Amino acid sequence: MARPRAKDLGISIGTLPPGELNAITDVPGVRVGHETIVSGESVRTGVTVVLPHEGNAWEEPVFAGPHRLNGNGELTGLEWIRESGLLTSPIGLTNTHSVGVVRDSLIAAEVEGRGDDFWSLPVVGETWDGVLNDISGMHVRAEHVRAALASARGGRVAEGNVGGGTGMICHGFKGGIGTSSRVVEAVGDHVVGVLVQANYGRRERLRVDGVPVGTAIPASEVPLPGEAGAPPGGSIIALVATSAPLLPDQCRRLAQRAGLGIARMGGVGENSSGDLFLCFSTGNRGLPTGDFAAETPLTVPVELVPAQRLTPLFDAVVEATEEAILNALCAAETMTGRGGRTAHAVPVERLCDLMAQRGVPGR
Repeated sequence: MARPRAKDLGISIGTLPPGELNAITDVPGVRVGHETIVSGESVRTGVTVVLPHEGNAWEEPVFAGPHRLNGNGELTGLEWIRESGLLTSPIGLTNTHSVGVVRDSLIAAEVEGRGDDFWSLPVVGETWDGVLNDISGMHVRAEHVRAALASARGGRVAEGNVGGGTGMICHGFKGGIGTSSRVVEAVGDHVVGVLVQANYGRRERLRVDGVPVGTAIPASEVPLPGEAGAPPGGSIIALVATSAPLLPDQCRRLAQRAGLGIARMGGVGENSSGDLFLCFSTGNRGLPTGDFAAETPLTVPVELVPAQRLTPLFDAVVEATEEAILNALCAAETMTGRGGRTAHAVPVERLCDLMAQRGVPGR
């Protein structure tokens, strides 16, 4: 039986209402696909893909902007996004040593349909799943990327031990994929959705809606994974999508706010952490692509939310990021992997008890 999400436990983060699905797919057109790879005693990994709209992202880019909280990680293609302000590919998420095969496979899948004159700098992010997974065994292959692409759909998004989040650990508990959304009534009912691959943080710093959960559930109660005394590490990728019409620098400003949601959960951007964020806006469609001036109009009309109206969107990013991480923790199930190491799930009944002590009802 699926584990509960945060709202199923009576935990409401922030004040803005969630979308219908409380997921990044509440942004119209956004699709998510997973391929989960679990084999034997030591393979615990996978691939997640996010498609920014229902069309072909290679042919119809959208405005985007990135942000780096701490740079011990990888999110490919960011230099071109910074330069052009455009997201021109699907987004892949996987483990650290499989970034190359996912990137190459995204290109290969598109080349098949349009020929070898196609070029792209696709966006692929990573976090390190080497505690539970044989990360250097290169178990992610092209067929897994194809399967994730083929499975990409709107609707509900699987969370926890799925796709790129299969082997991930968060604040000393089992982590993985999580998502959440907010409807911003103050900005025309536009939606902000966040999806995270959560693999960061120390147990003692974990907070849920301000409650110091990590110190209340020490390693003596729920053991930490990995070797005793191993330094904390890990990373988090946060993808922010919005239907609000934004320009690239405004997307960058929204992406930056994901770091505040992570901070509310207890993340500080450790030296060993790769905390990389990307925001894209679907509010301006039909943007030209390619380098052929003769085929490009002289001007293109775009819309934008004025800077004075952005703060409610910032609020939405912070709230949705915090809840997406919490959903990753709540959805993830205990997993044993490489070398018999075990990452334990957050004990939801214990979590409910701790929240109830602060006036938050449980189930």
